[in-house]
Amino acid sequence: MRDANPLVQPALRRLFAVACALGLTACAHQAAAPVVRERVVVPPTVTSDDTDTAAPAPVAGTPPSLTMPREWQHHNGEDYDDLFERMRAGFAFDEVSEPAIDQQLAWFEHNPEYLERVFQRGQRYMYHIITEVERRGMPTEFALLPVVESAYEPFAYSRSRAAGLWQFIPGTGVRFGLKQTWWYDGRRDVVESTRAALDYLQALHDEFNGDWLLAIAAYNVGEAGVERAIAYNASVGRPTDFWHLNLPAETRAYVPKLLAMKRLMAEPERYGLEFAPIPNEPYFAVIETESQIDLKIAAQLAGTSYDDLVGLNPGYNRWATDPAGPHRMLVPIDYADAFESALQTLAPEDRVRYTAHEVGKRETLAMIAKRYGTSAAVLAKVNDLPGGRVAAGQSLKIPEISGSLPDKVMIAAARVDRPEADTGGHKAHQIVYRVRAGETLSSIARRNNIPVSTLARLNNLGTGDSLVKGQRLVIKASSRRYRDEGVVSGRRVLYTVRRGDTIYSISRQFQVSVAQLKTWNGINQRHQIKAGKRLVMYVDSNRQQG
Repeated sequence: MRDANPLVQPALRRLFAVACALGLTACAHQAAAPVVRERVVVPPTVTSDDTDTAAPAPVAGTPPSLTMPREWQHHNGEDYDDLFERMRAGFAFDEVSEPAIDQQLAWFEHNPEYLERVFQRGQRYMYHIITEVERRGMPTEFALLPVVESAYEPFAYSRSRAAGLWQFIPGTGVRFGLKQTWWYDGRRDVVESTRAALDYLQALHDEFNGDWLLAIAAYNVGEAGVERAIAYNASVGRPTDFWHLNLPAETRAYVPKLLAMKRLMAEPERYGLEFAPIPNEPYFAVIETESQIDLKIAAQLAGTSYDDLVGLNPGYNRWATDPAGPHRMLVPIDYADAFESALQTLAPEDRVRYTAHEVGKRETLAMIAKRYGTSAAVLAKVNDLPGGRVAAGQSLKIPEISGSLPDKVMIAAARVDRPEADTGGHKAHQIVYRVRAGETLSSIARRNNIPVSTLARLNNLGTGDSLVKGQRLVIKASSRRYRDEGVVSGRRVLYTVRRGDTIYSISRQFQVSVAQLKTWNGINQRHQIKAGKRLVMYVDSNRQQG
């Protein structure tokens, strides 16, 4: 597939003592408690401009149980006041003592400001995700997977074209039923992507005989990569559990990141943190609209802010929902009744407003678009004009767009309108910059001769956001600079094609795009790969989170 003071909630020492009494492996291998520091407490409040998606840089047992903990079987999830406590009660992964986990944990422990921003965003979605995980009887650690995947940013976008909270690449999204059109991308839809991610994880759990760590690794690198690593180890007599497999560096760090997050969240006070509670109640309601609706109009009907509505409905690429569906809106729970009542009084033709325009002589679509303050691409799509040509006397629908789109939506729409500008392709004319200690958006913008506002917009950041050492930023660059630096960034890897390999499966294994793989190796439609051919690629040890 694929930050400033935390919000943490007290003590599971009592549960930890119970676990020790039961002889769980967590107690046998627990490292000595770190030096106790003053706790850091930050109240989690949702803001409309929370935009940090930087993940920690990667650092290079027994499979966990599928069953829920015994204590959980005696509780209903709704019995908890705090969503964090509810999540902790469903933790089911066995504790593992591995240096890689300790290294990832140290990063989280020393970057509480990162966790603050992550959970500020995440509290919009966590109740729904935890509820869905519990409903399937899965370990609630999976509510922490979006922390690792996307920092709980639904507009996160990686260089391998993975999108959304759960970071689905296009092909895997299609495979698990995520619709992707000009209007809508199900990979960013909170409800649909969560359903697809849990479907995928359950399928991987079954494929790898109930070993959740292998399933999680496969979620990151793909089933084929894990299967090949297992087959190789088996052929040379080595153990085939996750910790002994030769997997890409990103995947070797990916699983420890999740286990480190679980360890931190299970006993935050052990690491000098205290997460303020998140109410254990739904943040949003799902309301059927039965037809297309303008998001600005929907926000007005609900009486909520446009930014909050967009944050709950990030799957829509445009100013309105997809006319072909899904016909539903996620609305903050406190505004749901008002929205539903107001919606019933609004006729379908008033939910998305259009003006009629009769094409004049010598008028082009571009001329008409300029007149109405829109684009030729929008008019072509709305009027089903794939060639973009119009004739005199023809009647066109001109959408009355009720407000400017947020930057995040505009960037997502641009990726659909101009796929050649995607960061995964050779024509992107972009490079990725690794932040150094002490650098700011302003200093990096000055060094690269671009406005700080442009740099922030390219990376879904606010102009005043702080940066973390090792964070990756997309920077607009000239074609020559892209050729000199962008294409050949990362670790050079030589790979020998095996029987059954495809360009897609290889790109998936190494987390590069198909376009990059073809460019690096001069592959086109007439040059198919064959077993034995050696391919070169440049692999980053950690994907950029967009």
